Amino acid sequence: MTLIDAPDLRGSMHSAGAELLDSLVGIDAMIATLMAARTEMLESLRVWSELEASVAAPAPAAREMSFRSLRAEVSCALRVSERQAERLFGEARMLMRDLPGAMSALRAGEISYRHAQVIVDEGAGLEPAQLRTFEKLAVPVAATSTVSSFGRAARRLREGLDPATIDQCTRAAAEKREAVLVPGRDGMGDLILHLPMHEVQAIYSRGTELAMRVQGADEPRTLAQLRADVLRDALLMGTFESMEGRRIRADVYVTVPVLSLLGASDAPATLDGYGPISLETARELAAGAPSFVRILTHPETGVVLSVGRERYAPPADMKTAKRARGSTCEFPTCERPAEFCDLDHIVDWAKGGNTSIDNLAFLCPGHHSLKHASPWEYAPAPCGTAYDWISPAGKIYRAPRIGLV
Repeated sequence: MTLIDAPDLRGSMHSAGAELLDSLVGIDAMIATLMAARTEMLESLRVWSELEASVAAPAPAAREMSFRSLRAEVSCALRVSERQAERLFGEARMLMRDLPGAMSALRAGEISYRHAQVIVDEGAGLEPAQLRTFEKLAVPVAATSTVSSFGRAARRLREGLDPATIDQCTRAAAEKREAVLVPGRDGMGDLILHLPMHEVQAIYSRGTELAMRVQGADEPRTLAQLRADVLRDALLMGTFESMEGRRIRADVYVTVPVLSLLGASDAPATLDGYGPISLETARELAAGAPSFVRILTHPETGVVLSVGRERYAPPADMKTAKRARGSTCEFPTCERPAEFCDLDHIVDWAKGGNTSIDNLAFLCPGHHSLKHASPWEYAPAPCGTAYDWISPAGKIYRAPRIGLV
């Protein structure tokens, strides 16, 4: 047996490591090339959709519905939200039409798609001549920078080309303000407020100031916990002062296994729009919510046994019962809560459909109109526990009928 000298072993390991690193860089470049191909495909789909719509029905409303239909199809095909699909279409249009240098770099694997997104975002709104200069300066920086550092550099480049665009960008960004709910684990979640930075900073500073007032030798909560508590109290009760005896006052739908209610089981309750919660939390919500609707289910089959009737008279109680079976819009990629959706007849009333729970589905206004004003169709799937949505392209996308028994 021949022994390998330590220097030779180190050299061999160094060579292997270099090869692996080169392979990693090559794969990353391939990913960028594939993202460029996807971008080209998205723009081709958009152009095809516009041409088809202009021939079939030149009215602006018809063209808008055609794009909405395409957006929904891409959303289902790529398993992304329609909002994300729309952003992908917008990025593809700008990269293909206005940013040939960035597209070339993306195809060559010299920049990632995330770098290309920064170029699109920062280049939006620039005059054509300014955009060409911005792209020429930005692409080489993107090729040698992390996404975060490139974002800062691209912002400086843009502002140097046209300082007046700072105000324009600020106004445009403010139009995109929103509150986003992000469910978390263990009964927790995040509420993200996307606001102008000075307002966010002011809210955070105000929460910190009030939290520090509550701090003391007898206060067990940390500053972070206190800050969260005072801001929560302000939103739920309109005051920063009530720090004890808090109760959430809201419309609450909680599904509770009947044996858990009787104390014979520890199966968790289910909070509408979120998922499993502790029975203790369910009881707290029931005590504090004036319009609490408790839904009892069979412990083994999950069949709905009872839906509170004190609050609703038909047909509202039918909507409540329907909510026991599904809590969101029943389009494959839509998560709009059922309380903001319409009850739609699966088989149209005009075609003999009944007004019954099994023939009703929750559709948000957008997907309700998509069903009636575009070639999209849907019907119960053969399995009986899902809907099959048939797109204009003939593709079938399945959406589960959540909670259906």
